[in-house]
Amino acid sequence: QGQLVESGGGLVQPGGSLRLSCAASGLTLVNYAIGWVRQAPGKEREGVSCLSSTDDATHYLDSVKGRFTIARDNAKNTMYLQMDNLAPEDTGVYFCAMATGVCTVESGIPVLKRLERWGQGTPVTVSS
Repeated sequence: QGQLVESGGGLVQPGGSLRLSCAASGLTLVNYAIGWVRQAPGKEREGVSCLSSTDDATHYLDSVKGRFTIARDNAKNTMYLQMDNLAPEDTGVYFCAMATGVCTVESGIPVLKRLERWGQGTPVTVSS
């Protein structure tokens, strides 16, 4: 049917950087809104960032603005999340997602409408 596969997570010290990748196989990311969601230990999932399928508009969670950058490479059928100046509160499992609806923001949280696929998640731990 097709799947999304994340990679790039790991252990990093505070202030460090990671680049998460999400490769699509058996399907194409073209014409889909895409995004990243994270789940911290003991907490619910929260939207981190999303990218529109039409005008490349982006939305970010306030706490990651200026530190995280979402991007897509349609030729590689892959989406990315560049994470810089990481902090312990960024720790969690990061999931990529694609949607047939829009990328929007609700109460300051990026939201993808009409989710189509989730990845399996990649863990990120920020600790000294």
